[in-house]
Amino acid sequence: MKKNVLLLETIASEADTLLRENTTVHEAFQSMNPVEIAKNATIHSVVTRGKGQVNRELMDACPELEVVARCGVGLDNVDVGEATRRGIKVINAPGSNSSTIAEHALTLMLMGIRDVWNSVERVKNGDWSWRNQYSGDELRDKTLGILGMGNIGRRVAKLGDAFGMKVVYWDKFPVQSEYESCTMESVFKQADVVTVHVPLLDETKKMVGEKQLNLMKPDAWLINTARGPIIDETALLKALDSGKISGFAADVLSVEPPDSNHSLVNHPKTLITPHTGSLTSTTYRNMCVSTVQNVIAVLNGSTPDPESVFNRNELNSK
Repeated sequence: MKKNVLLLETIASEADTLLRENTTVHEAFQSMNPVEIAKNATIHSVVTRGKGQVNRELMDACPELEVVARCGVGLDNVDVGEATRRGIKVINAPGSNSSTIAEHALTLMLMGIRDVWNSVERVKNGDWSWRNQYSGDELRDKTLGILGMGNIGRRVAKLGDAFGMKVVYWDKFPVQSEYESCTMESVFKQADVVTVHVPLLDETKKMVGEKQLNLMKPDAWLINTARGPIIDETALLKALDSGKISGFAADVLSVEPPDSNHSLVNHPKTLITPHTGSLTSTTYRNMCVSTVQNVIAVLNGSTPDPESVFNRNELNSK
């Protein structure tokens, strides 16, 4: 008999087909109440993406739960501690979005430093002569400061190096790298572009605040493709308004989607994309399919890719 999966959000079509061929899927999309749906079925797995919340209340409604999975990397919408306490495997897709997020970070840098968005908009409005006042710059010979030298940070470093940038970085933990390790303070002081690639944890919330922003060069850009709450947006807005930094480009905000009158979205010194960094067709498909394959392995009693089980060490030590 097929086991039951509670699907909180849509996933890539190939992954959806694979999941439905091997399990019985109970949808709990958008306004549906997943807890009420779970109470009427014996749920063995919950699969989500970035919005559907897997919390204690939902786990209480799924007493036979074996595995929780997020088609992606960040697990801030999954109560990992509670799942671990109950002996439930938590699966994600580590490293699956490193290249595409790194590309997105470089894209934001180029758009900001070279003033690409303004150039395109002016031409579409028939203003070719705007080239006479164009003042964009380039990445070559600039210093790239990376906060967090994990999979994505290392890829960003390689791309920045290829563009001729000097790369420096800060990481909380020792990292084997060919690039220069610095204190966080030094990264903010010397970098022309600071890019954020740390996970969202209690200790990283508002990690970039007024103190750090005041260290930056007045012509520097701040890039965030990690998570919105890592940056103190009130302090950031103040820094942009006062000219402490030149610009801010991001794929994430503290609250998504933002209000239509959000101060950062509408600020003339910002470039904001709607959390699309991982949604390229290739990466989205791959991370959804690999996640579903590992969920099916767990439900069938097979061994999933060990690296995909986020809480494997904690579960093994119980």
